[in-house]
Amino acid sequence: MNYLTRFHNRMKLVHLKTVALISVLALFLLPQFTPYKPAGDTVFEVMANGQTLGRLRSPERVDDLLLQARKNVASESGEMLLADPELVIEGRRDNFAHFTDEDEMTENMEQLLRESRIPTDRPAYSVKVGQTIVSVRSLDSVERILQSALDVYQDKESFLVELIPDPDRQINVMTARTVSAGEVEKNEMIQSAAGAGIRIDPEDTEGASGRTGFDAFDYGLKEMSFGDQIEVTESYLSDAELTGEEEALGLLTELQAEQKIYKVQPGDTLSEIAIETETPLDTLIALNESLEDENSTIRADQELIITSPVPALSIERKEEQYYEEDYEAEIEYIYNDDWYTTDKEVRQNPSAGHRKVAALKSYRNQKETETEILMEEVTYPAVPKIVEVGTRIPPTYIKPISGGRISSGFGRRTAPKKGASTYHKGIDWATPVGTAVMASSGGVVERAGWGSGYGYVVYISHADGRQTRYGHLSKILVKPGDRVSQGQKIALSGNTGRSTGPHIHFEILENGAAVNPLSIIN
Repeated sequence: MNYLTRFHNRMKLVHLKTVALISVLALFLLPQFTPYKPAGDTVFEVMANGQTLGRLRSPERVDDLLLQARKNVASESGEMLLADPELVIEGRRDNFAHFTDEDEMTENMEQLLRESRIPTDRPAYSVKVGQTIVSVRSLDSVERILQSALDVYQDKESFLVELIPDPDRQINVMTARTVSAGEVEKNEMIQSAAGAGIRIDPEDTEGASGRTGFDAFDYGLKEMSFGDQIEVTESYLSDAELTGEEEALGLLTELQAEQKIYKVQPGDTLSEIAIETETPLDTLIALNESLEDENSTIRADQELIITSPVPALSIERKEEQYYEEDYEAEIEYIYNDDWYTTDKEVRQNPSAGHRKVAALKSYRNQKETETEILMEEVTYPAVPKIVEVGTRIPPTYIKPISGGRISSGFGRRTAPKKGASTYHKGIDWATPVGTAVMASSGGVVERAGWGSGYGYVVYISHADGRQTRYGHLSKILVKPGDRVSQGQKIALSGNTGRSTGPHIHFEILENGAAVNPLSIIN
């Protein structure tokens, strides 16, 4: 009886579970069931780069509004717009939806397009001067830059820039020239008069040409031109490849160091060359291997490397100027054929004069290149400096032997042996006995034989008044009175006289006094 009761209760539980399951399935699967719909409108939110551009009722309007925004932005520059904005559209329901006005959405899209614009190459103009190239967007910019380069050297725009086809180029290349503002004004006046049926003779527009005094000159800027070839070509460049007008002007007009060759003039010093060429002295020394320091010796016609500060684009001009100045007369020379070129003597000291001057001065950038005197009035004349100079080429001196080693220099020394002098009057070269000894310079043999302390010795007198001596010889090959030429073999080296070993002793005397041979021989 208890068993039947438990079975009945279990069946009742299964029945209840089955009814519950059938009810749930009917709730979702029966066709007449209507699901729950939340209240509110559908909103499409348009986003880019994590920011919301606006909210629309329909996603179909997004393309139309984006197209209109593209047209608006492209019309700003008149060029095709390339931009790749990444838009994200999300739809959702919103009980309190706020929609964006389409005009506002379009403006937001325009800003997005400007920010995501893809750079494109557009027409531009490149200006080439030497190795310097600058690029700008328009010909107007080219003209403004070149005009600014001219205006550095003129107070008002007396000369204007004109871009014209380059006559020396086959392709489409322009160049620049200058034209007088007065000439432009005169041409415009003639053309205007011609349009009104009036003929004007161009000569009638010129000022008076008769000049009778300093006041008759029309002082000021007369000519102006570009000193370097200018090439202007059209190209296609992106904005990133362009140069701003101020920067372009700087690149064309700022001074740049340029290496040149300077030929040393008689009387030049390194410090004077450095000042005249605007090359720092330490730079001048570093550029030239032949210079060790500021005391290095230089000679006339020697070529030195210098740096000259010049701009890429130079401006040449001519100006009429009036000025008063103290001036020096040109040096007058008296030439003496009996003197050597190293001999000179001042016969008259100079004195400065004073004058009034009207001159046409030529400039390249800031540097004056030429002065043409148009009118001069001397207040009191300058007295010239008069110098007498020789015309004969002085003799030169060479080392008397080939090879050898300096064993004793010129001047104070420790006596090499008892009885030897502590002041050495010449140079000793150690060399084997029998080495050929040559005349250091051409001259006349004054003495050839045995000399106290010198052993066998030769004295030669030279045309410039100097005398050379060759001592400690083993054999003499000339005799007194012989005329010898430079480099002629006159003896053989040896070890005679007061000597410490095989060598040649060589002296040079000026006015009877010994001088260091190394300061004279080439």
